[in-house]
Amino acid sequence: MKNYINKILLILGLVFFFSCEDYLDVAPDAIVTEEDVFSTFINTQGFVEEMYALVVSYEQQAHTFQDFLLGDDGFVDRPTKASGDIDAGRFYDVIRDNFVYLNNHRNAQYGSTGANSANVENQNNFNRQRPGVYDGSLRGIRKANIIIQNVESEENGGKDLMVNASQAEKNVILGQAYFFRAFFHNEIMKFWGRYPYVDKVLVDDFELLRPETYKEVALLANEDYKKAIELLPVDWDNEPYGQRTRGENKGRLTKGTAYAFQGKNLLLAASPLMKGNNESLNTYDYDTELCEMAVEAFSGILKLADQGRYRLASTLDELDEVFWKSPTPGAWPGATEFIFAATGGSQGQATRFMASGVSRAIHTNSGGYEVISPTHNFIHNNFGMANGLSIEEDQKLPASQRLFDETKPFENRDPRFYKWHIIDGDVIDPGADDPHKTAQLWFESPVNKGVHRSNNAENIKILNNTGYMWTKFFPKVDGKYHTRWNPIINQYVGVRMHMRLTDVYLMYAEALHASKGARVAPVSYNLTAEGAINLFRTRAGVPNVAPSIVADNNRFMDELRRERAVELSYEAHRWLDIRRWGLAHLDKYKRKLALNFPQDRSSFTESLLIERICEFPKHYWLPFPVEQTQIYPGFTQNPGW
Repeated sequence: MKNYINKILLILGLVFFFSCEDYLDVAPDAIVTEEDVFSTFINTQGFVEEMYALVVSYEQQAHTFQDFLLGDDGFVDRPTKASGDIDAGRFYDVIRDNFVYLNNHRNAQYGSTGANSANVENQNNFNRQRPGVYDGSLRGIRKANIIIQNVESEENGGKDLMVNASQAEKNVILGQAYFFRAFFHNEIMKFWGRYPYVDKVLVDDFELLRPETYKEVALLANEDYKKAIELLPVDWDNEPYGQRTRGENKGRLTKGTAYAFQGKNLLLAASPLMKGNNESLNTYDYDTELCEMAVEAFSGILKLADQGRYRLASTLDELDEVFWKSPTPGAWPGATEFIFAATGGSQGQATRFMASGVSRAIHTNSGGYEVISPTHNFIHNNFGMANGLSIEEDQKLPASQRLFDETKPFENRDPRFYKWHIIDGDVIDPGADDPHKTAQLWFESPVNKGVHRSNNAENIKILNNTGYMWTKFFPKVDGKYHTRWNPIINQYVGVRMHMRLTDVYLMYAEALHASKGARVAPVSYNLTAEGAINLFRTRAGVPNVAPSIVADNNRFMDELRRERAVELSYEAHRWLDIRRWGLAHLDKYKRKLALNFPQDRSSFTESLLIERICEFPKHYWLPFPVEQTQIYPGFTQNPGW
C-alpha cells in the first residue's frame, strides 16, 4: 500500500459560494510535502477547504434531478427512483441510484476511496461527480485525521507542523478538523447507524469493529464537537485570519455551528430508535441523560442568537429570504437563520431544485425537471387549521367549533399551508397564457383532469400526482410565481440548509420536553419547550399550543413533532425523523396518498399511490455495501440485510 506520509497529492480548483481561491494558491496537481502543506495557515486552510466540498448537498448534488424527499412527504411517479426503491424496500438499489445523494458515484475521478484511501484526493469538476454521503464522509474523516495528526501539538500526539502560523490560526484549523471528523461520522450514522469512530489516519492493516451501540459513537463525536466549540470563532469576519475573505465567510464553521451539531448528534443518539438499539421501539422513550446534554449544547447557540449573531425570521414573508430570496444575484439566502449548508452547485442545479415541487408545464420547457409531489397524507396529518390544532384535534371539538370541513378541505387552514403550497384554483401568474393563469389540479379520471395534474407514466416529467404542489423554494414576487411568462428564477439561489435556526429551536424543544417536560426551563437557558414551539405559532399567526395538549406529555410530543414537520417541510429531514422516532413502520407513515376531486370540487376522495414496505428493524437503516462487511468479521451488516 502506498504510504501517504511523505507526499500528499492535492487536486484543487473547487467550487464554492465563498471565495476559497485565497486559500488555494498551490498549482493544480502539484506534489507537495507535508511540511509544505502544513507550514502556513494559507496552505493548510487550502487543504481544509476540500472538506467543505465533501459535505453532500442533498438537494443538488447527485444528478440533474434530485430525489431527496425520501419519507412519507413526497412522491415521484417512477418506481426505479430512490424514493420508489425505499417505498418498495429495495435499499441496495437506493445506494446505487444516480438520482439521490446516497449514491457514491464511484465512476467519478477521485482516485482511491474510503477511510483507507492511499491518496487524499478530491476532484469536483461537476456536482454530479462528487461522492455521496457514505464515500464522501469517509474521505472527509480521513482528511480531518490528516490535519489533526499534522497540526496538533506534540504533547497531544501530533507533529505540530504549522510552524509559521499564529496560535489563533492553529486553533481555527484544528477546530474545523475536529468539527468535520464528528460531522462526517454523523452523516454516515444518520443512514447506516452505529459506525466505528475513526480517530486516526488508517494505514496498512487495520480492523474497524462496529460498536455495540449508537450512543458510544455519539459520545466520541461529542468530544470532538466540544473541542471544535473551544477552538472555532464566533464570526470569521472578526478574526485576523478571516480578513482575506471578509464578507464571504458565511459558509465557514463557527462556534454556533458546532453547538448546533453537537446538540443534534446528542438528540439523535437519545431518540427512541437509537436508544432501543434495534431491539425495541417505544416512540416516547428517550435517553433523558443525552437529552439534557443536547439541551445544554443547543443553549450555547441560542445564547449567541440572543447576542445578535442569529435571529429567527419574524414573519412568513421574511422566510423567503431564508429559502430563496438572495440578497444579491448569485449569493446564498439563509438570512439571519443560516447556520450551515453544503458548498458548490451551479445555477442550473439550484434552479432544478427550486422548481422540483412545481409542474414543469408552468415553469419551463427544458428537460431534466421532474416533479416531487407532496403527498396528501403528509399535508393532511401535519398542516392543521387556523385555530392552531391538527385536523385530528380539531375534529374532537364540538361540531359548532370545528374548522375542518371534509367537503371544503382547503379552507380555514394554517397560513403555512397556503404559504408553501399551490392548491387547485390558486393564481399562478395573471399574465400567463390560459390555462396556466391558475392551478388546475383537479382529477376525475386519467382522461379528465386538470392541465397540471397527472397520474400516468407518460407525463411523469411534466405534471403532478397528488393534487398539491409545494413552493417553499420557488420564487414568488408581486403576487406572481416564476413561470415561463415571468422568468425570475435565475435571479435567486435556493438552498436547503443542513442547519438553520428554526431547526435548533425545534430540536431544543424536543430534547427539553423529553427530559424535563413542556413547562420547565433548564438552568442553561430561560425558555421552555412550550415557549419554543409557540415562537413558530406566533410567526405563523396561529394560536399557541392548547393547554390541554401541553398538559399531556405524549400529546405534546406529538404536537411538537407535527410542528417540526410543518416548519421543516420539504427540507429533507422527514425520513430521518420518522425513523429515529420509531414510526416509519406504522400504517400512518407507510401509506402515500393523493387527493382526487372533480373540477367543481363537489367531492373529495383519498387515493392510495403506494403502501411502503417498512419492517423494523430492517428498513430503518440502509445496508452497508457488501464489500465493506466482507473485509473482516468484526464489521457486521445491519439487521435484515
